[in-house]
Amino acid sequence: MLAAGSSAAGLTTAGGEPLADRLADQLRRAGAADVRFAATLDELAALADAATGPLLITGTDLVAHTAVLRHLATSPVGPTVALVLGDPPVPGRTAVREERGQVVDAGPLDALDGDATGVFGGALRVGVDDLPTLAAAARAAAVGARPVAAPVGPAGDVSPLPATGSAGHDDPGSAVDRLVAGLAALGTLIFAQRVRLLVAHRVEDAAALVAAEAAVTSVDEDRAELRLSVKERDDFFSTYFVSTWSPYVVRLAARLRLTPTGVTVISVLFALGAAVLFGVGGRLALVSGAVLLYLGFVLDCVDGQLARYTRHFSAWGGWLDTMADRAKEYLVYAGLGFGVSHAGLGNGWALAIAAMTLQTVRHMTDTWYGALHDEAARRPRTTTGASGGIGDRLNAASTRVQADTGSLSYWLKRTVVFPIGERWALIALTVALFNPLVSLIAVLVWGGLAFAYTGALRTLRARWMWVPVLDTVDATLHRDDGPLARRLPVVRPMGPLTLAVIAALGPAALLVAAGLGDAPDGLRWAVPVALLVLLAGGLGAGAAHNGPLDWLVPAALRAAEYLFAIAVGVVGGAPGWLIFGYVFVLTVHHYDLTARLEKRQAAPPLHAATLGWDGRSVLLALLAIAGVVSIGMATLGAYLLVVFVVSVVLAWFVRPARGARASAAPVGAGGVAPR
Repeated sequence: MLAAGSSAAGLTTAGGEPLADRLADQLRRAGAADVRFAATLDELAALADAATGPLLITGTDLVAHTAVLRHLATSPVGPTVALVLGDPPVPGRTAVREERGQVVDAGPLDALDGDATGVFGGALRVGVDDLPTLAAAARAAAVGARPVAAPVGPAGDVSPLPATGSAGHDDPGSAVDRLVAGLAALGTLIFAQRVRLLVAHRVEDAAALVAAEAAVTSVDEDRAELRLSVKERDDFFSTYFVSTWSPYVVRLAARLRLTPTGVTVISVLFALGAAVLFGVGGRLALVSGAVLLYLGFVLDCVDGQLARYTRHFSAWGGWLDTMADRAKEYLVYAGLGFGVSHAGLGNGWALAIAAMTLQTVRHMTDTWYGALHDEAARRPRTTTGASGGIGDRLNAASTRVQADTGSLSYWLKRTVVFPIGERWALIALTVALFNPLVSLIAVLVWGGLAFAYTGALRTLRARWMWVPVLDTVDATLHRDDGPLARRLPVVRPMGPLTLAVIAALGPAALLVAAGLGDAPDGLRWAVPVALLVLLAGGLGAGAAHNGPLDWLVPAALRAAEYLFAIAVGVVGGAPGWLIFGYVFVLTVHHYDLTARLEKRQAAPPLHAATLGWDGRSVLLALLAIAGVVSIGMATLGAYLLVVFVVSVVLAWFVRPARGARASAAPVGAGGVAPR
């Protein structure tokens, strides 16, 4: 079934079977339910037209561990993923250029102008939404192409996952190479699946086949997969104080048939226990809480490692992991804040609220800078900023540091930004050695310095890249605008970022005045003034968010709303724990939006019922004027929490169940389900 002229045609493995037949068997063991052979690219295009699930496309010259194919088939990074090898790019191979895990260009080495970062591994998975593009690329590649032979078959846990392959691989004109180059040229978002610890080679002749098989045999596949469950590049604390022994926990969890979601739930319970002990106080309780916090972080790493080891990925699990991480951290802040107040060390709730607000705004900038960087990687370099200047120098310096894995500068760069591992380690150490007050102050100081450092560098690089990332998404959704903001007139000359920053100034001034004054209740008259300043942020809602720094708008609006809520709570005499709880509910809502952005999902089902940042703030202002802030804030917070829970149930359980029942319903004439 190999095409004439293929350099891999007729190759026989050490076991005496044709190489293509062994690859087909590996595809089945990797999860394929049906493996076929496509004789031509036109046949492959027809398969793409008829497919209802993703396609796994592979050449017949690939020698690899079965786990390599299984990882490609189950990769959670995106719908369309290409296998990329670290072999040096050479003429005669399809070279690829990656940026931030994305294949942004593919083709002959000379066509990439020396920017190649690897070579195409001869296999790719194409998501359902990209199947029309795949069919178009296959038909275009078929023009003047010689016949090909390739294994093709459905696979996957839920939907069919066919696979096909090319004849030869000895030049970038072979079928599977033309496909990946064609997809890249057509603008398809392709993620890179690198081979690490395992073995994958494309072979040309019998000698290369023998060498590749020997390399595969020399590696223990299961042991390699266990090591691969650990992130290749993690933070310092995670790398040296967690991942050195967490794989043993992963293997135990797998033997106990625990799911990643189950481990996530257990880690939340550990964090909750630590928070309670921090609130109780006393040296024994604080030390025990620090130990629980550390073990909870270990489990926080284990859930992801277990998912990678067992290849059990789901959109629900990814969303839950993101939300649980933030909930755990803020529960710990609450425990620390209560502990400070309970011990008479100061206003612990104020510190906890400040820590939570700072961390949330930081996370919003992290999310949107990542989205901006990904969008910049997908665009031609000539459209993402002029060459030269400080942006180029910063970008080059960052690339050099990231490439120097394990060096002092590499670890300093990863540590100074205060990632979650370092935050939890700092909390555990300071609370065990000192007290919750020192812990919260340390979190605020390091977090503030990290925010200033990353903010300054990212601002400079973003001005250089000039990528209007908010113009590529539903800006109204991610701004979290309500009906009032959407109806306000647009003030275009000032720009949405300037207006969002102005919006935060009024609440900030009110909060400072309330904090410094002896009778904050006397500032009730100032609440409407602060509200009017806050609503200035809505004047940019209808404007184009295409400035180089407009990716900061969501974070600025989050800061503005949180500051206003805190200020209203202080002015209205609400207890610290209630203000913390209300802002916590707001952060849950906003983390849901960013998690959906990262997972490329639509808006929550009941998003309109959350009223928007403007609607919620107007209600709080009315409550302050009426003198019922505590009751009103508790009621509004409870309402938003109920809306969030119902929205989660609808999005993750009710709607999928309805969709499954609808797809299983009998279909009558004309393709319409009978009533």
